[in-house]
Amino acid sequence: MKSWGLALLVLVFIQKQGIFQQVEAADGFVKASGLHFVLNGLPYHANGFNAYWLLYVASDPSQRSKVSSAFSEAASHGLTIARTWAFSDGGYRPLQYSPGSYNEQVFQGLDFVISEAGKYRIKLVLSLANNYENFGGKKQYVDWGRSQGQYLTSDDDFFRNSVVKGFYKNHIKTVLTRRNSITGVVYKDDPTIMAWELMNEPRCTSDPSGRTIQAWITEMASYLKSIDGNHLLEAGLEGFYGQASQQKQQYNPNFQVGTDFIENNQIPGIDFATVHSYPDQWFSSSSYEAQLSFLHDWLNNHIQDAQNILRKPLLFTEFGKSSKTSGYSTYQRDLVFNTVYSAIYSSARSGGAAVGGLFWQLLTEGMDSFRDGYEIVFSESPSTANVISQESHKLYLLRRMYARLRNIQKWKRARAIRRAQWLNRNKGKNTGN
Repeated sequence: MKSWGLALLVLVFIQKQGIFQQVEAADGFVKASGLHFVLNGLPYHANGFNAYWLLYVASDPSQRSKVSSAFSEAASHGLTIARTWAFSDGGYRPLQYSPGSYNEQVFQGLDFVISEAGKYRIKLVLSLANNYENFGGKKQYVDWGRSQGQYLTSDDDFFRNSVVKGFYKNHIKTVLTRRNSITGVVYKDDPTIMAWELMNEPRCTSDPSGRTIQAWITEMASYLKSIDGNHLLEAGLEGFYGQASQQKQQYNPNFQVGTDFIENNQIPGIDFATVHSYPDQWFSSSSYEAQLSFLHDWLNNHIQDAQNILRKPLLFTEFGKSSKTSGYSTYQRDLVFNTVYSAIYSSARSGGAAVGGLFWQLLTEGMDSFRDGYEIVFSESPSTANVISQESHKLYLLRRMYARLRNIQKWKRARAIRRAQWLNRNKGKNTGN
C-alpha cells in the first residue's frame, strides 16, 4: 500500500507538471525540464561519485586498468554519474602545455575515460578549469598572461583580463570539438557526457560584490552554448550566498568568496545548480553534532531555493567526511552520507528539485598516493558501500516507477484515441436496439 500511495502522489505531480510531454527525444542526452533532469523521456535521478584523477591516470596506458576498475565497481554499486577533470594546465604531464598547445597522449587518456564510461553506462560531468593551483588552475592561466606581456596583479584577473579569458575560451572550444580517437565521436555530440562545468569551485575573493564572477559566468556560458547545444552546463559553484542574497547569508559558513548561489544560477545558460558540502572543513573546531546540524540545514535550504526561486534541478556535486578529522569513525561518515542521501530522496520522491549526489571521492585498490582522507575504496568500506548502494537502489526504483506511470499514461492516451476514432466512424449510426 505504501508504494501505491507514493505512485499516486507522483502521478498527481506528473499530471500537474507535464513532465513526460516536455522532453520525449530518446537520444541518450540528459536534458533539463523544469525542476528535473530527463533522460529519454523519463525523469532522471542518479547517484554518483567524484574521481578527479581519471584523466591523469588514463594518460598512462599502463595504468588504465584502474579507470576500468573504478567504473566497474561504481556500476556494481548502482552509480551512474561521475564528475572528473577535463583540464591539466602546465606542470607535469599536462593536457595543455601552453595556451593552445595540447599533449595528444594525455588527450587520448581523456578519450579513454569517456569511451570507458560509455561502456559502463556512466554519465560524465566534465570540469574545464580549476580555481586552485592543482593541475594548473586559474594561476597557470594568469602566469601565461603575464608571459605574454599582460599586467596582472592577482590570480582573480583570470576572470577579468580579455587575453586570459581568450585562453580559456580556446580551451573550451578545443575540448568540445575534440573527436574521440577511440569512439570517433566529437565530444559535443557524445551523450556519455552529461554536462560541462565551467570551473571547479570558482572564487573571486577580490570582488566580494559578486559582479566579477557574475559577468564571467554569463560570458562563458554564452560562449560554450554557442558551440554545444546538446549538453547541460553548470558553473561549478559550492552554494555560498553572496551580497546579492544578503538575507540568506546567515546560512553560509563565515566567509565570502565572491559568488552567489541564487544570482549565479539564474544566468540563462546555466541549466542546473550545484552545491558542495564540507562542514568538517568549514567548522573544523565545532562538534560533530553541530556540523551535522549545519549540513541538514544547508541541504534543505538549497533544495528549497532551487525549487522555489531558481526553478532548476539541483545536483549535490561534492560531499564527504574526512577520516583525518579528530574523533573520526566510519559511523560518522555513514551518517553524513545518509543525511545527504535522505534529503535527496525525500525531495526526489515528492517531485522536488534534488536530482542526485556525488560523493568525494572514489578510489580503487592500489591508489594510496591519491588518498586525501575522503576516499572511498569499496573493498575497505563495506558499511559505506552499503549506504551508497541503498541510495542507488532507491533512486533506481523511483525511475522504474516513473517508467510504469508513463506506460499507463501512454495506454490511456492510446485508449482515448481509439475511442475517439471509433466514435468518429460510428457517428450518426444507430448502434442501439
